[in-house]
Amino acid sequence: MGAPATGRPVFDWRRPHHWLAFGFGAGLAPWAPGTAGTCAAIPLYLLLQGLSPGTYLLVLVGLFLIGLWACDKAARELGGGDPGAIVWDEILGYLVTMALSPPGWTWLLLGLVLFRLLDILKPWPIGALDRRVKGGLGILLDDLVAGAMAWGLMQGLQFWL
Repeated sequence: MGAPATGRPVFDWRRPHHWLAFGFGAGLAPWAPGTAGTCAAIPLYLLLQGLSPGTYLLVLVGLFLIGLWACDKAARELGGGDPGAIVWDEILGYLVTMALSPPGWTWLLLGLVLFRLLDILKPWPIGALDRRVKGGLGILLDDLVAGAMAWGLMQGLQFWL
């Protein structure tokens, strides 16, 4: 298991943790797999947006726990670290960003842009977490914090608008 000579990760459709960690295949995009993974989160968010805040939070916790297992296992099979093809963290980070957001495509796209900017630029403490925390938790944690920061920006914009 791992990356072939091309450097591209091997997606094994028989392994359920690969389906999750690779964002149902979005992480295999040849360019910007993180953005592809974030885009893959939009349909999931649309399914979840009608839930009560408490239920939405419970779903996020469940997705985090499942992702912790899937990302850790897939990363170990791919040789460790935080392979770019693992995008469950982007999915989860986007879902955090969108919690309690108003409906509409403007908000969906704004959440995507804010989350991706924070995930790519990695301001403190996102970058520090990305460098220091390893394994499945490290893969997820920096994106959860980026999602929480983007959520704060979204809530502030919603308040001011």
